[in-house]
Amino acid sequence: MKEKIGIVDTLEERKPYIARKQEKGQGIPLTCDNNSLAGAISQRACVYSGARVVLNPVTDAVHLVHGPIGCAGYTWDIRGAKSSGVETNRTSFSTDMKELDIVFGGEKKLSKAIDELVGLYHPPVIFVYSTCIVGIIGDDLESVCKTASQKHNISVIPVKSEGFKGNKSDGYKAACDALKKLIKKPPENPTAKKVPRPSETIKPKINILGDFNVAGDVWLVKPLFEQMGIEVIVSMTGDSTAKAISRAAEADLNLVQCSGSMTYLAKWMQKEYGIPYLNASFFGIEDISLALRRTADYFGSEKMKKQAEKILETEINRIMPEISRVRERVKGKKAAIYMGGPAKALTLIKGFAELGMEVVIIGTQTGKKEDYEQISYSVRDGTVIVDDANPLELAELLVKQKADLMVAGVKERFIAYKLGIAFCDFNHDRVVEFEGFDGFVNFAREVDASISSPVWNAVRQRTLIPEAVESDKKSGRIEKAAVKERISGENYANKCKSILLKPEFLHQKSETAVESQV
Repeated sequence: MKEKIGIVDTLEERKPYIARKQEKGQGIPLTCDNNSLAGAISQRACVYSGARVVLNPVTDAVHLVHGPIGCAGYTWDIRGAKSSGVETNRTSFSTDMKELDIVFGGEKKLSKAIDELVGLYHPPVIFVYSTCIVGIIGDDLESVCKTASQKHNISVIPVKSEGFKGNKSDGYKAACDALKKLIKKPPENPTAKKVPRPSETIKPKINILGDFNVAGDVWLVKPLFEQMGIEVIVSMTGDSTAKAISRAAEADLNLVQCSGSMTYLAKWMQKEYGIPYLNASFFGIEDISLALRRTADYFGSEKMKKQAEKILETEINRIMPEISRVRERVKGKKAAIYMGGPAKALTLIKGFAELGMEVVIIGTQTGKKEDYEQISYSVRDGTVIVDDANPLELAELLVKQKADLMVAGVKERFIAYKLGIAFCDFNHDRVVEFEGFDGFVNFAREVDASISSPVWNAVRQRTLIPEAVESDKKSGRIEKAAVKERISGENYANKCKSILLKPEFLHQKSETAVESQV
């Protein structure tokens, strides 16, 4: 039976963004793909951040932030994207705009910064990111970058990423628009339609789009395709260079892993160069197998198909003993998923199924209606699906759904820890590979280690408000105190929640200590 009240205690305007899967085989009426609600303290990043996380793994590029130093500091080295060569991208640069630059304009300062960086690093490309203040004062980035490009004979590309003009998804699009300017037409038949071709005659070529080589993921995936006789031209943008990106139009096929960040670019390449694309995932046994088989089917080579099956048989037999061992330890546990994009969320559902675990909460920051429909078909009845959640919503959902593990990014880590719930970082800050067959073994081991850690026996678990405070609320003492402080009982309870999520109150059972903070 459908609930008549909200799933969690949240703002009235936020309730349409949280829904429960009720009937198997049916979608859910979830509101999504809107800008964050003001005052809801969204976990979602801004346009600038979205652009930066896509472009930052281009290893030999200079990434210059035109704006205050805080913007550069916020996104410096935010991805654990590894490089097999030059690491210019590890250094973040900023024009460090001050009050006078805002009053009189920062174009001259930007031009001078580009000249200095070219002299120091001699990069093949410079990405110049616009920030909120640049959008407000109206600096002409395109003119400055065009002049600098002609002066130094390199690509100086403006990235239109003013943070206030949209959300993280708009940042992905701004990054793809910048990448378009690096991709060059192939030497022969640039507009000819691509068709599958047998690998026995000509070695086929692919691009991997939307893989950022976090912790070295790409290095576990590329060899699988190379063993099938396929050349991987470039992974965009993990461990990529300006030269490799410039060759992207030579590919016969694009494999899109992060659909939220790279589908826009894949569609443009299909229209511009006739290169088709397939959605793929390289996480979990089922999705890796599907990626290899679909690629072999596309090229229509029997030899490639046989090689793909041989690889799958060898690798699955190799890792299955360890996967089976972990499965016996974690099966039946409940997982919560909160990802930046829907592609990761969907592939995690399958990954947890392979470990015998149940997904009870799933949400994203940038999902669209069709993404949530697909998610709703993939989860069990009773699973809560949420779009653009805030910390208090996530905390209450974790308690109500009795989650044993949360898989998310660094911003959500401490929500889980403060509730005594295991956590696994699936996002930018992890240092262990999760893609490919060895990567899935790493993931399984980390899930097991997180859930089975003895530390959870020593902390209070799955309680937003200690029993003493909850008892006093029911008896009316909290309401009396609330009247005295001229705040409602509901607001008082919400304030208690926010205070009790602080580390120093993990073991606190006293109402007095809480009231002193309110």
